Amino acid sequence: MIKQTIAVAAPISSDWHFPNMPTRLAQVGTPEGETTPQADVLVAEPEVAKPPMYAVVMYNDNYTPMEFVVYILQSEFRHSTDSAVEIMLTIHNSSKGIAGIYPKDIAETKAKKVNSLAHREGYPLLTQIEPHQGE
Repeated sequence: MIKQTIAVAAPISSDWHFPNMPTRLAQVGTPEGETTPQADVLVAEPEVAKPPMYAVVMYNDNYTPMEFVVYILQSEFRHSTDSAVEIMLTIHNSSKGIAGIYPKDIAETKAKKVNSLAHREGYPLLTQIEPHQGE
């Protein structure tokens, strides 16, 4: 005959990873009714701050064609034709305009990409990033 052995499970103790897990108050070796004190710990939700935003600013020059600026605004910043033309006219009339607002690493990447594309095409278009205080 084969003997069957029954495994005795160790008592479950509370764990801060599982705050809703029931705990067994009676433990092996303690008299009935006597319990060890347990502290309740409240776990707060972590506060996540929004990253600082940066504006990708394009500056006007007398050599870069308006069509190229509109093309850049549509292809790199995903503006519609109407909004790209409006931003291009703002750049032309005010000598600078905001192409988009992004977290710092994305803004830097877009500015570098636009500058290299303009340089490759032979245009002196300048794009930089500036801290943006907005919503």
